[in-house]
Amino acid sequence: RGERRGARRRECTWLSPRRWLNLQEYQSKKLMQESGVAVQRFYVADTASEALEAAKRLNAKEIVLKAQILAGGRGKGVFDSGLKGGVHLTKDPAVVGELANKMLGFNLTTKQTPKEGVKVKTVMVAEALDITRETYFAILMDRSCNGPVMVGSPQGGMDIEEVAASSPELIFKEVIDIFEGVRDDQALRMAANLGFNGPLQRQAADQIKRLYDLFLKVDATQVEVNPLGETPEGQVVCFDAKINFDDNAEFRQKAVFAMDDMTESDPTETEAAKWDLKYIGLDGNIACFVNGAGLAMATCDIIDLHGGKPANFLDLGGGVKERQVYEAFKLLTADPKVEAILVNIFGGIVNCAIIANGITKACRELELKVPLVVRLEGTNVHEAKRILTESGLPITAAENLDDAAKKAVAAIKK
Repeated sequence: RGERRGARRRECTWLSPRRWLNLQEYQSKKLMQESGVAVQRFYVADTASEALEAAKRLNAKEIVLKAQILAGGRGKGVFDSGLKGGVHLTKDPAVVGELANKMLGFNLTTKQTPKEGVKVKTVMVAEALDITRETYFAILMDRSCNGPVMVGSPQGGMDIEEVAASSPELIFKEVIDIFEGVRDDQALRMAANLGFNGPLQRQAADQIKRLYDLFLKVDATQVEVNPLGETPEGQVVCFDAKINFDDNAEFRQKAVFAMDDMTESDPTETEAAKWDLKYIGLDGNIACFVNGAGLAMATCDIIDLHGGKPANFLDLGGGVKERQVYEAFKLLTADPKVEAILVNIFGGIVNCAIIANGITKACRELELKVPLVVRLEGTNVHEAKRILTESGLPITAAENLDDAAKKAVAAIKK
């Protein structure tokens, strides 16, 4: 009875992970259901009374109640109501109502949540099915194949990376022709490789084709089902799934992206995303204002090398405008931990003059109180440096990244 795995957290000093579109378990199941993929019967409830009614409507031999949060490890989590576990099995609908009463409105803490946990606002009440055999199946974009690939293994219900490392012969791949789609022979071969025999082979092949239809329909970059299980009654069911979406397709997947639950996101990250900025909070005191993820990581590293600690990871990206620069400064200066700001821009696509105008506007309107070190290089850099010099603002210029990091760290030590 697989529990949906949440987004992984990095084992480092980041205070919160950057999260792209990430759906709750019931939302992923709903998308699969709409594409004809076999999932457990389920209902969603926001109150204990709704959960009780849902359990009665299911009329199932056994019921599974799951708290809906984005973090993984729910089964071993603890509620501040005292209830242990965010996933419970029962045969009594009345118990569902009692358990939901101890889940809804309370914070659930798992190994992937903040220390204070995450408030549970919704629970999923589903039919619990026995699984006689678990397999792994995924469709993902593979750069080496220039398109989608099916990946499967008869060893499901566990970390697929472990299977690949210990038993690579149990990993099967099928390259999908984007013009033909998944052919019948490919689907049947994958089903056989997953260990489905007789009538179940055809049933599994049908599910594989439906999952590919879903993959295309929602502009997914990955649809991972673990486990794709077999029940004692002879059903092939997708018990647990994770769907990753192409963020560039948001303009034509508005209904899907509207499902995004931003309440579990860091408020600063949410605000940054409104301006196409990528922000991650760190635990230091030197704010980093950079274009490009690689340059941002290098900036964080060199600050650390010179004895400082970065307060954030903020990537402007390519097509930046003055307003984005202004909004970025608002985000950085709103952090009470920030004691200095380091701007490190390499203008390839970015016009350095636009950055310079945005910096001067932000400094004046936000009445910047902390030291500001700026290193600019690339497109229109001479005009940018002129704008900063003639602004009359207390901006410290740096010749290169090493010089910028030293000056930012020194500004704090003063």
